[in-house]
Amino acid sequence: MTSEDGPRQRLSITETYDAFARGVAGTVTGCDVVRATGRDALSYLQSQCTQDLASLAVGSSAESLLLSPQGRIDAYVRVARPGAEEALVVVAAGYGEVVVARLKRFRLRVQVELEQLDWQCVQLRGPGAAELAEERAPDTVALAASWPGAAGVDLVGAGARLPASVAEGDPAAFEALRIESGQPALGTEITERSIAHEVGLTERTVSFTKGCFPGQELVARIDARGANVPRRLRGVVVAAEEVVRLPAELRLDGRTVGELTSVAWSPRLAASVGLASVRREVVPPAMLTLVPLEPGAPSPDASWSGGYPAEVRELPITGG
Repeated sequence: MTSEDGPRQRLSITETYDAFARGVAGTVTGCDVVRATGRDALSYLQSQCTQDLASLAVGSSAESLLLSPQGRIDAYVRVARPGAEEALVVVAAGYGEVVVARLKRFRLRVQVELEQLDWQCVQLRGPGAAELAEERAPDTVALAASWPGAAGVDLVGAGARLPASVAEGDPAAFEALRIESGQPALGTEITERSIAHEVGLTERTVSFTKGCFPGQELVARIDARGANVPRRLRGVVVAAEEVVRLPAELRLDGRTVGELTSVAWSPRLAASVGLASVRREVVPPAMLTLVPLEPGAPSPDASWSGGYPAEVRELPITGG
């Protein structure tokens, strides 16, 4: 990749981490965008999303969920408002059709049109991300994208590209930062069985003071009962000299108490870091055993002695 002034600097994974702490690094990723237009665009999304979008100002964005009537997560999205009668629903690559189908399901007697756009996303992470977002191309939208403990902005648009002064970071470093921050992703931490409290998204994506939305009953009932769900998303630090392979189980006294959902190498900790769905009986910090499993193979016998020492931590893994 080149910048407007010549070859663009490419950072190593260690240099990318240094940029996260002291400057900014960027990477180009895929994303799906659904544009909602019409007189009822924002009010319709308000009726469908878990977030309160009624006061969303033009030029701003907010995280939200689209839930099934049973309260399961259909999609984890960000909603941006580039104009008075226009809204953008930004979701991970491959999930645009899911969002369109979900929004069309309840679209009755409202003036709103839905269109899936072929756009891309540029992730900027580091304390200088917000300022550098001002260098974006005129046909792009800037979305707040700070992860817990990691400041950031995403640039979304048909012509989204890295600002000229931003070095291209190592994608592996971005994945490790996501995991360390405890940022769940669709298809790994978030599946069609997930609920908001299990993946740590309730505080950031759900309003309990707005009007009704599909799935509200389950979310409100769990929250009223202290959010005591059977499983929670946790961080895992693995004592291994290389990145462990998925699938893998977490075990306590020979019993499976969790499953690793994502894993990456962390230069910051010089260890494998992961996210895992862990039973509530495991209270962090806790030392468990991580047992890698061959794809399609049965779980090893409980007496099997293989595996790696693994510490289960609260999120974010590095403490913010």
